[in-house]
Amino acid sequence: MRAFREAVEAGDMDAAEALLAEDVVFTSPVVFKPYPGKAITAAILRAVAQVFEDFRYEREIGDPAGRDHALVFTARVGDRRLTGCDFLHVNDDGLIDDFMVMVRPLSGAHALAEAMGARFEQIVKEAEARSA
Repeated sequence: MRAFREAVEAGDMDAAEALLAEDVVFTSPVVFKPYPGKAITAAILRAVAQVFEDFRYEREIGDPAGRDHALVFTARVGDRRLTGCDFLHVNDDGLIDDFMVMVRPLSGAHALAEAMGARFEQIVKEAEARSA
């Protein structure tokens, strides 16, 4: 999904958030339970944008006119390099309604889990404030 990729690459998290459906479901690479809703998904994305260093999308996979897209990325969390993929599905309105992230290697996933875990209380507070 070109618009989402461009927003993230530009660091424009407001534009990225605008592409999320209200009922989007975010599936984390490090947490079992999915997170439903635009507010929590946007808060997670904002935190990840702070955690990831040297973030770069490497390529897109999928039919540009289709509903399923995969954006392969590289990033660093502290001294751990990782490769990941954002799997996106868009609804009839062209908004992201399913957002699943996968990362590798395991050491990178652990570094990501630790960094995000340290911010999670603030992520939840931001999501609650946006939902109010």
